[in-house]
Amino acid sequence: MKALVWSAAERMDWEDRERPVPGDNEVLVRIEAVGICGSEIEGYLGHNSLRKPPLIMGHEFCGVVEQVGNPENKALIGRKIVVNPLLYCGKCDRCRKGLTQLCESRKIIGIHQPGAFAEWAIVPASAAIEVPESMSSFRAALAEPLACSLRATRRAMERHPFVNVVVFGAGGIGLLCAMTAALLGASKVMIADTNQDRLAMSGSIGINETANVREDNLEERAKQVFGPKGIDVVIDAAGFQPTREAAIKLLNPGGTLMNIGLGIDETVLPINHTIRSEIEILGSFCYSRQDFQDAVDLLIAGKITEQGWTEIRPLSEGFQAFAQLVAGKVTNGKILLQP
Repeated sequence: MKALVWSAAERMDWEDRERPVPGDNEVLVRIEAVGICGSEIEGYLGHNSLRKPPLIMGHEFCGVVEQVGNPENKALIGRKIVVNPLLYCGKCDRCRKGLTQLCESRKIIGIHQPGAFAEWAIVPASAAIEVPESMSSFRAALAEPLACSLRATRRAMERHPFVNVVVFGAGGIGLLCAMTAALLGASKVMIADTNQDRLAMSGSIGINETANVREDNLEERAKQVFGPKGIDVVIDAAGFQPTREAAIKLLNPGGTLMNIGLGIDETVLPINHTIRSEIEILGSFCYSRQDFQDAVDLLIAGKITEQGWTEIRPLSEGFQAFAQLVAGKVTNGKILLQP
């Protein structure tokens, strides 16, 4: 089979690999669509300690089951599925508490084992979630990033009904957070980014309020959009010193900052201000099984779609896609690859 292999920092090779064979309780999936995640861009640059080259990345994907390792799973053959790539032990203290996303031996397909930047991939049968045959594979491949975004947004808005929300970052996760916030009843949602093309594109998904942080005075723009009610939730899908610092300044007393962007690690924040203002600072990494199923259901119902903010490219051109993403030359929020 053909596979896009991350071989070293800023290098990907289009290689011939042996088609994998499923073991017991595994299935072989023929990949139909796979998304590029922002964390994979960091991996591609060599900034992510979890990913070790050579590696077939790709954890946001949809495909068709072609072979099973255990006859008990033969009913899956020929079924269109999405894959929950988060694998957990089910036995540790965190798993017993229902916090499987925090499992002490957590593994992710496409990070700790080969993923879906290939024509075929092996996944546990338990990770396969059936979707309708009529559903677009490109829409279905959004299940994983939507699950991430849904969990983060739901937790951020939990104490704040009909809230005003600001999202930093008009990439895939930021856009999905903004769309999810609107679905969950936000009064107004504004996206802030440095890429004017992406901000213009956000209007096509119904997010009309934007701020270009290079050109606009962010606090003045926020007052213009939200008025005296202010902002009770900020979701930072970028994760850099300027975005985290700006988020704290924008929030009302008692507000919530949700961090989902992994841009940098160490950040200086005005902690005394957060104490006096009782600002809640949260982090969200992935999702529970219920979050993932809720994301699949939203996609099936057409509440969130791939239209207007994604683009499709051949998997064989994946290297160019990564290079253009790093260079800031991609104007859409998400690239989906097709083997």
